[in-house]
Amino acid sequence: MEAEMLQAPLLGLGEEDEADLTDWNLPLAFMKKRHCEKIEGSKSLAQSWRMKDRMKTVSVALVLCLNVGVDPPDVVKTTPCARLECWIDPLSMGPQKALETIGANLQKQYENWQPRARYKQSLDPTVDEVKKLCTSLRRNAKEERVLFHYNGHGVPRPTVNGEIWVFNKNYTQYIPLSIYDLQTWMGSPSIFVYDCSNAGLIVKSFKQFALQREQELEVAAINPNHPLAQMPLPPSMKNCIQLAACEANELLPMIPDLPADLFTSCLTTPIKIALRWFCMQKCVSLVPGVTLDLIEKIPGRLNDRRTPLGELNWIFTAITDTIAWNVLPRDLFQKLFRQDLLVASLFRNFLLAERIMRSYNCTPVSSPRLPPTYMHAMWQAWDLAVDICLSQLPTIIEEGTAFRHSPFFAEQLTAFQVWLTMGVENRNPPEQLPIVLQVLLSQVHRLRALDLLGRFLDLGPWAVSLALSVGIFPYVLKLLQSSARELRPLLVFIWAKILAVDSELVVALSHLVVQYESNFCTVALQFMEEEKNYPLPSPAATEGGSLTPVRDSPCTPRLRSVSSYGNIRAVTTARSLNKSLQNLSLTEESGSSVAFSPGNLSTSSSASSTLGSPENEEYILSFETIDKMRRVSSYSALNSLIGVSFNSVYTQIWRVLLHLAADPYPDVSDLAMKVLNSIAYKATVNARPQRILTTSSLTQSAPASPTNKGIHIHQAGGSPPTSSASSSSLTNDVAKQPVSRDLPAGRPGAPGPAGVQYTPHSQQFPRTRKMFDKGPDQTTDDADDAAGHRSFVSATTQTGFCDWSARYFAQPVMKIPEEHDLESQIRKEREWRFLRNTRVRQQARQLIQKGIAKLDDQIFLNRNPGVPSVVKFHPFTPCVAVADKDSICFWDWEKGEKLDYFHNGNPRYTRVTAMEYLNGQDCSLLLTATDDGAIRVWKNFADLEKNPEMVTAWQGLSDMLPTTRGAGMVVDWEQETGLLMSSGDVRIVRIWDTDREMKVQDIPTGADSCVTSLSCDSHRSLIVAGLGDGSIRVYDRRMALSECRVMTYREHTAWVVKAYLQKHPEGHIMSVSVNGDVRFFDPRMPESVNVLQIVKGLTALDIHPQANLIACGSMNQFTAIYSGNGELINHIKYYDGFMGQRVGAISCLAFHPHWPHLAVGSNDYYISVYSVEKRAR
Repeated sequence: MEAEMLQAPLLGLGEEDEADLTDWNLPLAFMKKRHCEKIEGSKSLAQSWRMKDRMKTVSVALVLCLNVGVDPPDVVKTTPCARLECWIDPLSMGPQKALETIGANLQKQYENWQPRARYKQSLDPTVDEVKKLCTSLRRNAKEERVLFHYNGHGVPRPTVNGEIWVFNKNYTQYIPLSIYDLQTWMGSPSIFVYDCSNAGLIVKSFKQFALQREQELEVAAINPNHPLAQMPLPPSMKNCIQLAACEANELLPMIPDLPADLFTSCLTTPIKIALRWFCMQKCVSLVPGVTLDLIEKIPGRLNDRRTPLGELNWIFTAITDTIAWNVLPRDLFQKLFRQDLLVASLFRNFLLAERIMRSYNCTPVSSPRLPPTYMHAMWQAWDLAVDICLSQLPTIIEEGTAFRHSPFFAEQLTAFQVWLTMGVENRNPPEQLPIVLQVLLSQVHRLRALDLLGRFLDLGPWAVSLALSVGIFPYVLKLLQSSARELRPLLVFIWAKILAVDSELVVALSHLVVQYESNFCTVALQFMEEEKNYPLPSPAATEGGSLTPVRDSPCTPRLRSVSSYGNIRAVTTARSLNKSLQNLSLTEESGSSVAFSPGNLSTSSSASSTLGSPENEEYILSFETIDKMRRVSSYSALNSLIGVSFNSVYTQIWRVLLHLAADPYPDVSDLAMKVLNSIAYKATVNARPQRILTTSSLTQSAPASPTNKGIHIHQAGGSPPTSSASSSSLTNDVAKQPVSRDLPAGRPGAPGPAGVQYTPHSQQFPRTRKMFDKGPDQTTDDADDAAGHRSFVSATTQTGFCDWSARYFAQPVMKIPEEHDLESQIRKEREWRFLRNTRVRQQARQLIQKGIAKLDDQIFLNRNPGVPSVVKFHPFTPCVAVADKDSICFWDWEKGEKLDYFHNGNPRYTRVTAMEYLNGQDCSLLLTATDDGAIRVWKNFADLEKNPEMVTAWQGLSDMLPTTRGAGMVVDWEQETGLLMSSGDVRIVRIWDTDREMKVQDIPTGADSCVTSLSCDSHRSLIVAGLGDGSIRVYDRRMALSECRVMTYREHTAWVVKAYLQKHPEGHIMSVSVNGDVRFFDPRMPESVNVLQIVKGLTALDIHPQANLIACGSMNQFTAIYSGNGELINHIKYYDGFMGQRVGAISCLAFHPHWPHLAVGSNDYYISVYSVEKRAR
């Protein structure tokens, strides 16, 4: 069982005895989430993580204006001064060679981040060379991004007019280059990197020119005659990104130990410059023996995470990604760190540039501007990782010792775990989330990272959205290809969480599932087979290899699915689907219904829910029409109707739909009615026949019968019609005159105009027809039909079940359920109810132990709205349920008040014949059974704040013919096992498992008469049935069907009113017939062990389970109470009061399960409750 089976608390219930403790362990029926929640999906969150305009930087322009050996006139350099450009000293070789070498090195540094881009160098260029370079790259890049890198260390600083400097051909003058022109040549999208003093001026000028361009575009769009509109439109600069080395009023650092292109070094060689800068700090004195020369010898490669250099690069990537994700707005993070690989790398490195250059009073600038990140706490984790790595460097290089990997990732996972376990519900997102995704790349920490990631995703849709915004998707998508079996359960859980929140990813996953079907599907199927909450049906339930329809659905039972996975794959093809439908064991009986023997798709021959069909005229098939089609149509009639064999899959599906249209649950029948009417509409009105004047002009083959196939649906089971013109067809009768459900099903339609006939649309096709041919043109007579057509076509059947099922994974499933929390309100309410139950048991037991001299004190009397037919006490509250023909009324027998009254929903020609309280010890539900075989379960009854609501309903028995003389439907409920025994005017005892919501057994009674009473004992697996022929039959449901009837007693000669099996190991069978003979049987003995005689002419009888009392009602207007040994205790003939009148003929009566109370209903509409004398109470 599920969470409903809670263990009894260890404290606070010491006064309970062992029997009372079982309240905590009793299973609850129909109390799972699918019964208590509204079946609908969760509100979908807007997903902003998916980049719709993902880009790639395909071209890079490297423009270097160095003029090696000649310093620009507006910059005074210090001595000594920073000279390294791309880690090369330009004075160590000739000027031209130095320029070429620096250019080549810069290209190599960029190629580490984007090796597939097209690189073009422009060394000390002129304006024309820059123009040619930029226009060429933009032309080749088309709509992709182009990078423009500008190094202006050998030219004057940018101007306030928006100009940078290049050279003339002879290198005798500095020539200004307008940023406006550069924008025109570069186009959009582009990214610009400016490594020069006062670089912030370029950013400002760029924005001014971009705004000017936008204004020009607006003017040209508004006024086509404007001169600007006649000129080529300038490109928009909205998608351009800029990175500048410093603010508009700042100079670049000139510290000798740092490179002159410090900004470029941070962007392209971050690990090298970060280690160099770390060694220049005061804290490096804590690590002895580390020098600037030593860090040049650090072993490893950047792309090998197993080496010191590679691990540092990995940690740096994780830290900068984490800082950006925690500081930047989500949309800006997606644009800069997830849209383009090169842009993401440059901005990660830009965070390092901000940290390093700010330490030298230089502030890098970006557009779009980023919040300050140089003081983020994660930089301390970076310093620690660098410190640990460099501390090993002397011994690794000098002694060759092995490298000890950094504990950085393990510590960050621990921090993430602490956040998960120790945090409160309303808290900020965990800082370590981007690091967790980076750890997925490591085989060492992958399993732990997936486990923590799954726990994080379980917190709710907001957590899934955060993980997707970080970039979880490509990681877990790649891991699906892993062959490690230990990862599979975690991956299935993670993917379930993701797909529940973002269902669009199903499309992205489907390709991979097909590619790796044997890998992924095996995992999913293994989970299905290992699911313990929904065990597969027992062999008795699926004998003969037939499919067992199951009610494994939510509180709106809209899906009838197959219970065993082994049969799911069998229905995937048309051939196997046809075969599976045949295995539903459709059995034909002359003049009666067609029953689906294994399962609850069955329905009675004429029973149907009046709530199942809408009260409007848009339905073509009336409810009575469908019910008649379902009941009286034989296979042969159906064959002649639709022109295909019964073995056809279409015939099988049609019959299933007819049965579902009569389902007792309104939503199920409504859905089936929609489908049936949609099919009927398309078969008649949509496929409108052509109007012709003479029958002689038709070319048609001779039919097998005088009728036209496919139109005489109303007369499916009756005699064949004689002519198509006068028959009751859907075309004539229904299309023009919609049948109300109150009209007779076979009402003939108005005949058509004289000399005019309608022929089926199918007969207008030629004998040879091409595939996908739409057929003859159709004409629409009026707009009403067209509107009706649209309404039927758009009437899709939406159950919401799949969306609701997905919502389960979108919600926390690892969280401790509230009912298990000892301090929760739900738990406290349950404790109160169980203490109340204990008090009721103890007080009732004490009262019974005093002895019962009389049971005639009337403690309640009131007039019921209808003639009582069934009465049932609630076991622990002062509430009694009274059912009349089709309604239920609830009375408070202590206060004398009516609590509730509602309609049961059964059709007008059926009646309620049995009631049971489910979960009476806790959250009570009321089960009602009617003589058409339908079972309904209600909640919120007798509730002042809520209206009664149907939890579920299904067809409990098939082949039941409602009659006033039969037993109707009788049931017996076992709370301990969750089993419901049902029988009545049938020849079987059907057992339902309410936990699995499926039929588990059909026990043949072996008699030709109806079952009038049922009683069972789960401990002995015995079922006792009293029958209308007077026999008492005992069944052991553990045995085979052919041997399960272990005893038959035929000592009664008349209708058995009550058969009761005492609930203890040595318990006897007590049975009473209408003739008043009471017999006691030992199930082990072939004959009765005791016989008593009470009053004759019984109409109702009940036996108190604890007080050893027998109460019987007579048609002679009195109630008699006897002791267990047959002694008369008292009669009840008159109602109390001064004008006490004679009681009416007794229609029903019932004892309270614990109190010595008796409820009596009579034909004069009165319901009364009697108890022992007041002084005894």
